[in-house]
Amino acid sequence: MPFDAVCLQAVLQELRPKLLGLRIDKVQQPARDQVILLLRGNQRLLLNAGANAPRIQLTELTRDNPAEPPMFCMLLRKHLVGARVADITQPPLERLVRMELDITDDFGQPGRRTLVLEAMGRRSNLILLDGDGRVIDCLRRVDAEMSASRQVLPGLYYEPPASVGRLPVTEETEEGFREKLDAANPERQADAFLLDAYFGISPLVARELAFRAAGETDRRLCQMGPAERERLWQELEQLITRIREGQFTPVCLRQDGRAADFAYLPIGQYGAAMECVPCNSFSRMLDEFYEAREQQERVRQRGADLIRTATTARDRLRRKLALQEKDYAATQDRDHLRICGDLITSNFYRMERGQSKLTCENYYDPQCAPITIQLDPLLTPQQNAAKYYKRYTKAKTAERYLREQMAIARRDLEYLESILEEIAEAETEQDFIDIRHELRDAGYLRSQGKGKKELKRVSRPREFRTTSGFRVLVGRNNRQNDKLTKEADHRDLWFHTQKIHGSHTILCTGGAPVDDETLAEAAKIAAWYSQARSSGNVPVDYTAVKNVKKPAGARPGMVLYTTCQTLFVTPEEELIKRLQSK
Repeated sequence: MPFDAVCLQAVLQELRPKLLGLRIDKVQQPARDQVILLLRGNQRLLLNAGANAPRIQLTELTRDNPAEPPMFCMLLRKHLVGARVADITQPPLERLVRMELDITDDFGQPGRRTLVLEAMGRRSNLILLDGDGRVIDCLRRVDAEMSASRQVLPGLYYEPPASVGRLPVTEETEEGFREKLDAANPERQADAFLLDAYFGISPLVARELAFRAAGETDRRLCQMGPAERERLWQELEQLITRIREGQFTPVCLRQDGRAADFAYLPIGQYGAAMECVPCNSFSRMLDEFYEAREQQERVRQRGADLIRTATTARDRLRRKLALQEKDYAATQDRDHLRICGDLITSNFYRMERGQSKLTCENYYDPQCAPITIQLDPLLTPQQNAAKYYKRYTKAKTAERYLREQMAIARRDLEYLESILEEIAEAETEQDFIDIRHELRDAGYLRSQGKGKKELKRVSRPREFRTTSGFRVLVGRNNRQNDKLTKEADHRDLWFHTQKIHGSHTILCTGGAPVDDETLAEAAKIAAWYSQARSSGNVPVDYTAVKNVKKPAGARPGMVLYTTCQTLFVTPEEELIKRLQSK
C-alpha cells in the first residue's frame, strides 16, 4: 500500500501529541532523500522524500551518516537546531505535512520556520520556508524547465501543489454516490470506479471495499445486484466515518513471515494467503515494513560500483575457468600423441619424405588394429615423430599448469562470491568502505590518491546475546571474519554454513558448557548471515576455534577446519531481531 493521505493522517494523529513542544537537538541526513531530526527525549523523527518510500515517522532504526554532511543538511542545522515543534498540520486528504517550528535567530529574536514534506511519489520534496512563507531551500529544486506551472526555488513564495480535481472521499454523500454509480461505465470494476470517483482512497483500500461488498476484488459494476451496491455504499460510509473520527488501526500484512504490505484498517481480501497482524504503532509498523527495502536501496545506491566490479571479475573468471577446463580435458588424450610418435619411429623404414599419412599396425592395441596417422608432408619422418613427442610433452606440462591455474581460479571465484554476499548484507557506510578497501587490496579496484574523505571508524562485528546469556559475534566482511576468528578464545565455538558462503560466527563460551538450545541459536544466526538465509534445513558446521586454521597465502575469510559437528537449522528473522544486542 502506498503511504497515502489517509495513512499520513493516521501517522500524524499518532505523532502530534508526542512531538509538540520538543526541541530539535540534531539534524542528520543519512541518505540523499532522508532527513532525521533528533528531538529531546531520544525521539528520532524521520522525514523521507524519496520517490519509493515518502513518509514521516518516528524511527528506532539507526542509520549511518556520511563523513561530510550534504549542503541541505548543513542548512537545516543552521536554521533548525534549537527550534521547538509548535505544530504539525496536514491539509485535508493531502499528502503534505507542515511542521511549524519556533526559532530564535542570531540576534536573539523569536521567529518561525516551516518544514514542508510533500510525500507525493516521484514528486516528493522537503522544503524549508521562512516566516513569510518564502522558500529558503529545498531538497529538490524545481525550475521552469521542469515544471511550467509550479516552481520551487529559493526566494520564491511557496505554493502548495494543485488539487487533482476529484472529490475528497470524506465529502461524499449517499445521494452523490448513487448518482456517480448510476452514471459509471457498467464494465468498470468496483475498485476502479472508487479510484476514479474519489480522492484519498488507495488501490488496496478500494479493493478491500469491493471485497467486503461483493466477496471478491474484481467484481464489475454490471455484475453487482442492488444488495451488493447497497453494501458498497455502507462500506464506503464506514470508511468515511473512520477517517473523520480518526479511528485507525495499524496492521501489517505478512506473507511467509515477512512484511508484505500495511494499512490503517483490517484487510481481509487476501484470505489465508496473508496474515493481518495488528501493530503497536504506525511508526513501528513502518520501520518493520521499510527496513528490508531500505537495506536493498542502500546496497543499490552505495554498493552499485562494488557489485559491478565484483560481478565483472567473477564473470571473467568463469569464462577463463571454462576455457581452462576445456584445455585440460584435451590434455587427457595426450597418450595418443606419444603412441603416434612411437609408431612413426618404428616405421621409418617404410616411410618416405612427402607422405601425408601413415597407415600401420597399432602394436599398443591387443588386436593390432590398423591405425592412420596424419603427417606433415613438408617434414621428414624423423621430424614428424619429434613433432608428436613435442605435443605430448607440451600436453603433459599443460596438465600440471592448468591444474594449478584452475585451483587458483576456483579459489578466486569463491572469494568473489563471498564478496558479493558481503555487499548484499552490508548495512552501514563503513561496511561499504571496508569492502572497497578489501577489493582494492585484492587488486580488483585501483588504488586512489588523496581524494574524497572517508569515514575513519572502527568496524565492529555484529553482536547477539543468546537466550542463555552467551555472546555471539558475526563478521561483517572477510577481513573482519579473519580478525574475529584469530582473536577468539581457543575454547570458543566457531560456526559456518557447510559449503555455503557466509560470515564467520563465534559463540563466546570461555570453556563453559553449552546447552543444545544455545548451539541451535548460534547456528541459526550463522545461517541467517549466509547465502542460505531464505532456505530451510541449512547445514551449519561448528567446531572449537583451535581447530580452525588459515592456510598460508589464502584469500581473506578463507579457512580450513578438520573436526566438526553439523546442525541442520532454519533461519528465523524474529529470532535474529530478538537476540540482537541493542
